[in-house]
Amino acid sequence: MVTHLGLADNPIFDALGDPTRRAILDLLRPQARSAGEVASHFSICRPGVAKHIRILKDAKLISERSEGRNRIYSLEPEALQSVDRWLQPYRVFWASRLVSLKHLIEAQGAQTHDI
Repeated sequence: MVTHLGLADNPIFDALGDPTRRAILDLLRPQARSAGEVASHFSICRPGVAKHIRILKDAKLISERSEGRNRIYSLEPEALQSVDRWLQPYRVFWASRLVSLKHLIEAQGAQTHDI
């Protein structure tokens, strides 16, 4: 458990830790879908899909609305802002590493041309 970074017991990170839940989010990215549509994309039983949906709803990554007898699920991208904030230092880290790599390759290329 990672408590010093404020990630312990974070429902968003817990929800994103499962590949099926990430697949559900990918499925909902382009458009809202009914519970049946979501379930039809997975080989697991409907109660299993419902459990994943509940976890995503609890993390506020998706929302649910009723249309007649159907439950419609939509992606809530605002909830991913905390993930984006957490990733920012890693983006900076990798950007600096790539710049260093570029300089190293350029320096090696210059040395090769001088020979």
